[in-house]
Amino acid sequence: MVKTLATRKNINAEALEIAFDWLGSVLETRLALHFGWDTPFLHLSELEPPELPPDTLLGTMLQHYEMNQSEFIAFLIALAPQVLPSVLDTLLLTNEETGRGYTEFGGIRGKWHGGFLPTGETVFFVLAGCNIGERLEIQELFERDHFFSAHDLVRIEAAPSGEPRWCGQWRISETIVDLLTSGSLRKPNFSENFPAQLLKSALDWSDLVLANETQDQMTELLAWAECGEILMQTWDMERLLKPGYRSLFHGPPGTGKTITATLLGKRVNRDVYRIDLSSVVSKYIGETEKNLEKVFNHLEKYDAILFFDEADALFGKRTNVNDSHDRYANQEVSYLLQRIEDYPGLVILASNFKVNIDDAFLRRLQSVIYFPLPNVAARLKLWQNAFSEKAQLDPELNLSDIARRFEMSGGAINNIVRYASLMTIRRGELIIRQADVSDGIRREMIKEGKMT
Repeated sequence: MVKTLATRKNINAEALEIAFDWLGSVLETRLALHFGWDTPFLHLSELEPPELPPDTLLGTMLQHYEMNQSEFIAFLIALAPQVLPSVLDTLLLTNEETGRGYTEFGGIRGKWHGGFLPTGETVFFVLAGCNIGERLEIQELFERDHFFSAHDLVRIEAAPSGEPRWCGQWRISETIVDLLTSGSLRKPNFSENFPAQLLKSALDWSDLVLANETQDQMTELLAWAECGEILMQTWDMERLLKPGYRSLFHGPPGTGKTITATLLGKRVNRDVYRIDLSSVVSKYIGETEKNLEKVFNHLEKYDAILFFDEADALFGKRTNVNDSHDRYANQEVSYLLQRIEDYPGLVILASNFKVNIDDAFLRRLQSVIYFPLPNVAARLKLWQNAFSEKAQLDPELNLSDIARRFEMSGGAINNIVRYASLMTIRRGELIIRQADVSDGIRREMIKEGKMT
């Protein structure tokens, strides 16, 4: 397998080398035509795109989108800084008359990158020189409905306020870079620019302890996760149904909302990302939408499950408009409503109180699933499953009696088991004592305000 992967990467690397050799020739030809240097070509169109090795990622992408010569050149210009930035060094010429770079070349300098970062102006120059008619013809490459933008392959960044649109950076998607260089998608890491955290668990779906009613309510959600693609594509229901599936998990804290979402993803082999609300919600007008857009745009490529914990902070009821801040807060809710409706995957909201969620969201959810506090039988199972197999239980420790006497969540039970286990380890023992469990229960009850 290792040899096969290495061979595949070598073949993909060969295709990239051929493509960038050709791009180098394209750039040299454009400069020659622009400055009147010697060149055997009268027009850029005479440089036919190269034949790429069969079954390579770059070749497959070229064929899939049926890229013409101009589209392929524009694509390679955006890809070059990420793979072979030196190929654009030929555009780092100094205009002797002005003492700086040529205006028509476009391009910007990065904070740390020492090379040439292409802009929309760069694409115009390479494809059309200073021919206004040809420049107007290729504007379609930057339009929203072009496959570059529609499929999030390449895009032009917004230019600074007051400056021409085409001076925005011409950037390729990181996902495409990953595919063309490593052959696989790289999972995003939590950061300021990506406020979402991958959820993982060593448990399995069979380890979940849910109320019978909750399990029944999960049936449709599971069916979507397992069969939604068949419903929408094979059955051709995309014409009639909105994309994706949206569900609300609500109930008291510690009743299993987060672990259920995590294990659902594990069962259907999809990553689950919890959106970090403290990083997303901003006091500055418009910033919350921008932060969320980064998350949605990135994760829909992975068919990931989005999990909004404490969703009240984002999906709460809209307020009466008393000032501009109320108006923008309501706009945030409206934006979120539209964005989760457009998300093609599974979105799960979690809240302690269903009544706090905006009614407009509730009407558009496919399921609302209640997570109650566990009953006696469920609490006993939680107690029995919570202790380490390396530990032994004191014969005086009656879990059935504890489960009957103390109504609490699975999260609270785990906290108590953690406390009792730590006290046992600290004494250098393996036997969980009744006194430690009782002390843990008391501490948990005090924390929840049920005991003083």
